[in-house]
Amino acid sequence: MRDAIVLINKKPGVTSFSCLGRVKRVINRKTGHCGTLDKFASGLIIALCGKYTKLNDTFMGLDKTYTAVIEFGKETDTLDPEGDVIKTADAPELETVVKAVEALKGPIVQIPPVYSAIHVNGKRSYQLIREGKEVKLEGRPVIIKEAEIISYEKPYLKIKLHVSKGTYIRSYARDLGEKCSSCAYVTELNRDAIGPFSVTEAVDYDNAEDLETVDMTAVLLEKLEKYRKENGN
Repeated sequence: MRDAIVLINKKPGVTSFSCLGRVKRVINRKTGHCGTLDKFASGLIIALCGKYTKLNDTFMGLDKTYTAVIEFGKETDTLDPEGDVIKTADAPELETVVKAVEALKGPIVQIPPVYSAIHVNGKRSYQLIREGKEVKLEGRPVIIKEAEIISYEKPYLKIKLHVSKGTYIRSYARDLGEKCSSCAYVTELNRDAIGPFSVTEAVDYDNAEDLETVDMTAVLLEKLEKYRKENGN
Protein backbone atom coordinates (compact mmCIF):
# COMPACT_ATOMS: atom_id res chain seq x y z
CA MET A 1 0.00 0.00 0.00
CA ARG A 2 1.15 3.53 -0.73
CA ASP A 3 0.01 7.12 -0.51
CA ALA A 4 -0.92 8.63 -3.86
CA ILE A 5 -3.09 10.97 -5.91
CA VAL A 6 -4.56 9.24 -8.94
CA LEU A 7 -6.37 10.58 -12.01
CA ILE A 8 -8.82 8.12 -13.54
CA ASN A 9 -10.75 8.37 -16.81
CA LYS A 10 -14.13 6.79 -16.05
CA LYS A 11 -16.08 5.32 -18.93
CA PRO A 12 -19.89 5.51 -19.27
CA GLY A 13 -21.83 2.74 -17.58
CA VAL A 14 -19.33 2.33 -14.73
CA THR A 15 -20.02 3.73 -11.27
CA SER A 16 -17.60 5.98 -9.43
CA PHE A 17 -17.61 3.34 -6.67
CA SER A 18 -16.32 0.73 -9.13
CA CYS A 19 -13.49 3.06 -10.17
CA LEU A 20 -12.44 3.44 -6.55
CA GLY A 21 -12.59 -0.32 -6.08
CA ARG A 22 -9.82 -0.82 -8.61
CA VAL A 23 -7.66 1.86 -7.00
CA LYS A 24 -8.18 0.34 -3.55
CA ARG A 25 -7.04 -3.07 -4.77
CA VAL A 26 -3.93 -1.75 -6.53
CA ILE A 27 -2.79 1.15 -4.31
CA ASN A 28 -4.44 1.59 -0.92
CA ARG A 29 -7.67 0.44 0.73
CA LYS A 30 -7.95 3.87 2.32
CA THR A 31 -9.10 5.76 -0.79
CA GLY A 32 -11.73 8.41 -1.49
CA HIS A 33 -12.72 10.48 -4.50
CA CYS A 34 -13.16 14.22 -4.95
CA GLY A 35 -16.59 14.37 -6.53
CA THR A 36 -18.66 11.55 -7.96
CA LEU A 37 -19.72 11.16 -11.58
CA ASP A 38 -23.12 9.76 -12.52
CA LYS A 39 -23.09 6.25 -13.99
CA PHE A 40 -24.03 7.45 -17.49
CA ALA A 41 -21.23 10.06 -17.47
CA SER A 42 -17.56 9.72 -18.36
CA GLY A 43 -14.38 11.58 -17.62
CA LEU A 44 -12.08 12.62 -14.82
CA ILE A 45 -12.24 11.27 -11.28
CA ILE A 46 -9.52 12.17 -8.77
CA ALA A 47 -8.77 9.48 -6.18
CA LEU A 48 -6.91 10.35 -2.97
CA CYS A 49 -5.10 7.45 -1.31
CA GLY A 50 -3.71 7.10 2.20
CA LYS A 51 -2.50 10.34 3.78
CA TYR A 52 -3.72 12.40 0.82
CA THR A 53 -7.37 11.81 1.78
CA LYS A 54 -6.88 14.81 4.09
CA LEU A 55 -6.77 17.00 0.94
CA ASN A 56 -10.35 16.08 0.02
CA ASP A 57 -11.82 19.51 0.84
CA THR A 58 -9.13 21.24 -1.23
CA PHE A 59 -9.83 19.13 -4.30
CA MET A 60 -13.61 19.30 -3.83
CA GLY A 61 -13.40 23.09 -3.93
CA LEU A 62 -11.84 23.20 -7.39
CA ASP A 63 -13.75 24.34 -10.48
CA LYS A 64 -14.92 21.71 -12.96
CA THR A 65 -15.06 21.69 -16.75
CA TYR A 66 -17.55 19.54 -18.66
CA THR A 67 -18.64 18.81 -22.19
CA ALA A 68 -22.32 17.95 -22.32
CA VAL A 69 -24.88 16.98 -24.92
CA ILE A 70 -28.31 18.29 -23.98
CA GLU A 71 -31.49 17.18 -25.73
CA PHE A 72 -34.31 19.72 -25.89
CA GLY A 73 -37.97 18.77 -26.14
CA LYS A 74 -37.83 16.06 -23.45
CA GLU A 75 -37.25 15.97 -19.71
CA THR A 76 -36.69 12.81 -17.68
CA ASP A 77 -37.33 12.37 -13.97
CA THR A 78 -33.60 11.88 -13.37
CA LEU A 79 -32.58 14.58 -15.90
CA ASP A 80 -30.34 12.01 -17.58
CA PRO A 81 -30.81 9.18 -20.14
CA GLU A 82 -31.49 6.57 -17.46
CA GLY A 83 -34.78 8.12 -16.35
CA ASP A 84 -38.37 8.09 -17.63
CA VAL A 85 -39.65 10.91 -19.81
CA ILE A 86 -42.01 13.07 -17.75
CA LYS A 87 -42.36 16.10 -20.01
CA THR A 88 -42.22 16.95 -23.72
CA ALA A 89 -42.23 20.22 -25.66
CA ASP A 90 -41.09 21.75 -28.93
CA ALA A 91 -37.33 22.16 -29.26
CA PRO A 92 -36.20 25.82 -29.50
CA GLU A 93 -34.43 27.54 -32.36
CA LEU A 94 -30.72 28.35 -32.15
CA GLU A 95 -31.29 32.06 -31.46
CA THR A 96 -33.38 31.20 -28.41
CA VAL A 97 -30.75 28.74 -27.14
CA VAL A 98 -27.95 31.31 -27.52
CA LYS A 99 -29.88 33.90 -25.48
CA ALA A 100 -30.70 31.34 -22.78
CA VAL A 101 -27.06 30.23 -22.49
CA GLU A 102 -26.01 33.85 -22.04
CA ALA A 103 -28.73 34.43 -19.44
CA LEU A 104 -27.48 31.52 -17.33
CA LYS A 105 -23.87 32.71 -17.19
CA GLY A 106 -22.43 34.03 -13.94
CA PRO A 107 -23.75 33.57 -10.39
CA ILE A 108 -27.07 31.73 -10.27
CA VAL A 109 -29.16 29.89 -7.71
CA GLN A 110 -29.53 26.27 -8.76
CA ILE A 111 -31.87 23.62 -7.36
CA PRO A 112 -30.13 20.22 -7.36
CA PRO A 113 -31.83 17.22 -8.99
CA VAL A 114 -34.04 15.25 -6.62
CA TYR A 115 -32.25 12.15 -7.92
CA SER A 116 -29.01 13.10 -6.18
CA ALA A 117 -26.96 12.02 -3.16
CA ILE A 118 -27.83 15.10 -1.12
CA HIS A 119 -28.83 14.25 2.44
CA VAL A 120 -32.38 15.08 3.51
CA ASN A 121 -33.30 14.21 7.09
CA GLY A 122 -30.55 11.63 7.29
CA LYS A 123 -31.27 9.94 3.97
CA ARG A 124 -30.10 10.45 0.41
CA SER A 125 -32.56 12.41 -1.70
CA TYR A 126 -32.74 9.70 -4.38
CA GLN A 127 -33.56 7.09 -1.72
CA LEU A 128 -36.54 9.09 -0.53
CA ILE A 129 -37.79 9.56 -4.09
CA ARG A 130 -37.55 5.82 -4.73
CA GLU A 131 -39.55 5.24 -1.57
CA GLY A 132 -42.31 7.35 -3.09
CA LYS A 133 -41.75 10.32 -0.81
CA GLU A 134 -41.85 13.94 -1.93
CA VAL A 135 -38.55 15.80 -1.76
CA LYS A 136 -38.09 19.55 -2.02
CA LEU A 137 -34.50 20.74 -2.24
CA GLU A 138 -33.38 24.29 -1.61
CA GLY A 139 -31.57 26.33 -4.26
CA ARG A 140 -27.80 26.72 -3.91
CA PRO A 141 -25.53 29.49 -5.20
CA VAL A 142 -23.21 28.34 -7.99
CA ILE A 143 -21.31 30.09 -10.77
CA ILE A 144 -21.43 29.27 -14.48
CA LYS A 145 -18.05 30.79 -15.32
CA GLU A 146 -17.97 29.91 -19.01
CA ALA A 147 -20.48 28.39 -21.41
CA GLU A 148 -19.39 27.77 -24.99
CA ILE A 149 -21.81 26.36 -27.55
CA ILE A 150 -19.95 23.82 -29.68
CA SER A 151 -22.85 22.88 -31.94
CA TYR A 152 -26.63 22.82 -32.14
CA GLU A 153 -28.30 20.26 -34.35
CA LYS A 154 -31.88 20.53 -33.22
CA PRO A 155 -32.79 19.14 -30.71
CA TYR A 156 -29.21 18.37 -29.57
CA LEU A 157 -26.96 21.02 -28.03
CA LYS A 158 -23.29 20.28 -27.45
CA ILE A 159 -21.82 22.70 -24.95
CA LYS A 160 -18.62 23.17 -22.91
CA LEU A 161 -19.13 24.43 -19.35
CA HIS A 162 -16.67 25.75 -16.77
CA VAL A 163 -18.44 25.84 -13.41
CA SER A 164 -17.86 26.30 -9.70
CA LYS A 165 -18.01 23.50 -7.15
CA GLY A 166 -21.46 22.14 -6.40
CA THR A 167 -22.85 22.75 -9.90
CA TYR A 168 -25.10 20.03 -11.32
CA ILE A 169 -25.04 19.84 -15.12
CA ARG A 170 -28.33 17.95 -15.05
CA SER A 171 -29.92 20.91 -13.27
CA TYR A 172 -28.27 23.27 -15.76
CA ALA A 173 -29.94 21.36 -18.61
CA ARG A 174 -33.34 21.53 -16.88
CA ASP A 175 -32.98 25.28 -16.26
CA LEU A 176 -31.77 25.90 -19.81
CA GLY A 177 -34.82 24.12 -21.16
CA GLU A 178 -37.08 26.29 -19.03
CA LYS A 179 -35.28 29.45 -20.20
CA CYS A 180 -36.06 28.38 -23.76
CA SER A 181 -39.75 27.80 -22.92
CA SER A 182 -39.10 24.12 -23.57
CA CYS A 183 -37.62 21.29 -21.51
CA ALA A 184 -34.34 19.40 -21.62
CA TYR A 185 -32.11 16.76 -20.07
CA VAL A 186 -28.49 15.62 -20.36
CA THR A 187 -27.91 12.75 -22.80
CA GLU A 188 -24.10 12.67 -22.61
CA LEU A 189 -21.66 14.12 -20.11
CA ASN A 190 -17.88 14.12 -19.87
CA ARG A 191 -15.84 15.76 -17.13
CA ASP A 192 -12.87 17.24 -18.96
CA ALA A 193 -11.04 18.81 -16.03
CA ILE A 194 -10.99 19.46 -12.29
CA GLY A 195 -9.04 22.63 -11.54
CA PRO A 196 -5.69 22.29 -13.34
CA PHE A 197 -6.06 18.53 -13.84
CA SER A 198 -7.15 17.27 -17.27
CA VAL A 199 -8.70 13.97 -18.23
CA THR A 200 -5.95 13.68 -20.85
CA GLU A 201 -3.52 13.03 -17.97
CA ALA A 202 -5.67 10.26 -16.49
CA VAL A 203 -5.27 6.49 -16.53
CA ASP A 204 -8.13 4.77 -18.36
CA TYR A 205 -10.46 2.74 -16.17
CA ASP A 206 -9.74 -0.37 -18.26
CA ASN A 207 -5.99 0.03 -17.71
CA ALA A 208 -6.05 0.12 -13.92
CA GLU A 209 -3.04 -2.18 -13.79
CA ASP A 210 -0.99 0.82 -14.96
CA LEU A 211 -1.52 2.33 -11.52
CA GLU A 212 1.00 -0.13 -10.12
CA THR A 213 3.82 1.41 -12.14
CA VAL A 214 2.68 5.01 -12.69
CA ASP A 215 2.94 7.53 -9.84
CA MET A 216 2.34 11.18 -10.75
CA THR A 217 1.67 12.34 -7.18
CA ALA A 218 4.63 14.75 -6.90
CA VAL A 219 3.84 16.35 -10.26
CA LEU A 220 0.14 16.67 -9.39
CA LEU A 221 0.88 18.30 -6.03
CA GLU A 222 3.17 20.81 -7.72
CA LYS A 223 0.50 21.60 -10.28
CA LEU A 224 -2.11 22.05 -7.52
CA GLU A 225 0.13 24.45 -5.59
CA LYS A 226 0.82 26.55 -8.69
CA TYR A 227 -2.91 26.68 -9.54
CA ARG A 228 -3.85 27.79 -6.02
CA LYS A 229 -1.26 30.56 -6.03
CA GLU A 230 -2.44 31.82 -9.42
CA ASN A 231 -6.07 31.77 -8.34
CA GLY A 232 -5.56 33.17 -4.86
CA ASN A 233 -6.75 30.18 -2.84
